[in-house]
Amino acid sequence: MFQRLKNLFRGFMSLFISGLEKANPRALIEAEKENLRAQIARFNDNLANHAAFVERLMRQIKNLEKQEQDLAAKAAAHLKLGHRGPAGQYALQLKTVREQLEENRVQLEQADTTYKKLVKARDVSVREAQQKIETLKRMISEAEMLEAQAELQEMAQGMITSIGGSGDTLSRAEEYIAERRDKAAGRARVAGSSIDTSSVELLEAEQDAMAEQALSEFAAAYGLEMPAAEAAPAVESTEAAPPVKDMGPVVEDQS
Repeated sequence: MFQRLKNLFRGFMSLFISGLEKANPRALIEAEKENLRAQIARFNDNLANHAAFVERLMRQIKNLEKQEQDLAAKAAAHLKLGHRGPAGQYALQLKTVREQLEENRVQLEQADTTYKKLVKARDVSVREAQQKIETLKRMISEAEMLEAQAELQEMAQGMITSIGGSGDTLSRAEEYIAERRDKAAGRARVAGSSIDTSSVELLEAEQDAMAEQALSEFAAAYGLEMPAAEAAPAVESTEAAPPVKDMGPVVEDQS
């Protein structure tokens, strides 16, 4: 029973995490990048240990080569002097050193080859991971761009349907604005027809009279002659001439 509940809880958590990953792919990529950095760091530590092993083999080989030279020289010197016992001992040690030297050289060659392969494998793996990450980034950008285009197209389709339909909002707004404009024009016409222009005409006549008086005073002060006032244009009378009254028929004198 407890195992079934554990599996059920694990399944719910897996679904929850999968949903978060789908909703946040960039966060998932960043997590993988951090994971890749950690793996590279661990790999480099192991590679450094292997490189240290190679360096240790190289140092041992140098020491064995020096021992080889010393033992060969000692064995040759004792052999020349006829000391067969010591010469044989040095010759036996020389044989052991040469065997170790050969074995270390083989190990060094193998270790160096392994080191180069590990470095190559690391570089190839890192490049492949980086290419995958860059590919995922481009895919995310393309997906976001396509989603934005689809959303705009859906919005445009909805706008065409809503604006072009009968009884839509813009038609009602146009009707309301036209009614308001007509009502305002009617109010303006009513207000204009009720304006009393007599006071305006009286004020204009007073201003003309004051200007004429000021001009007369200016001419008198400077000894100038006032020009004759311009004659007002004749206004044709629209009234009909009075009819000539007929006093009756003329009676001729017949006498």
